[in-house]
Amino acid sequence: QVQLVESGGGSVQAGGSLRLSCAASGDTASRDSMGWFRRAAGKEREWVASIRIGGMATSYASSVEGRLTISQDNAKNTLYLHMNSLKHADTAIYYCAAAEGRWFLPTAVAEFDYWGEGTAVTVSS
Repeated sequence: QVQLVESGGGSVQAGGSLRLSCAASGDTASRDSMGWFRRAAGKEREWVASIRIGGMATSYASSVEGRLTISQDNAKNTLYLHMNSLKHADTAIYYCAAAEGRWFLPTAVAEFDYWGEGTAVTVSS
């Protein structure tokens, strides 16, 4: 089992920046990929970005590429989402997720095995 706890959410004006963190604990060695998702009010959970544990492979949704960056600190078992040039459309609850046993870089909800409780981001226009 892997436990995930997000932090770093808050309120920011459009054009501003935030950094989200996701601390992993438990059987962290079983993970092979991590990802960020978000859910805006009234919408379904949407994939944001994924990263391979210990590697360089990353992937981004087109709506965030160039503005949001996923990174990791393996020594701290921590995942980050660096958010720049934020827009009102980025307002959502952000969730981190972990996958195990995947030979590919997962991007769908069903391809992840563990989830955090989420952290809220509000961008005012």
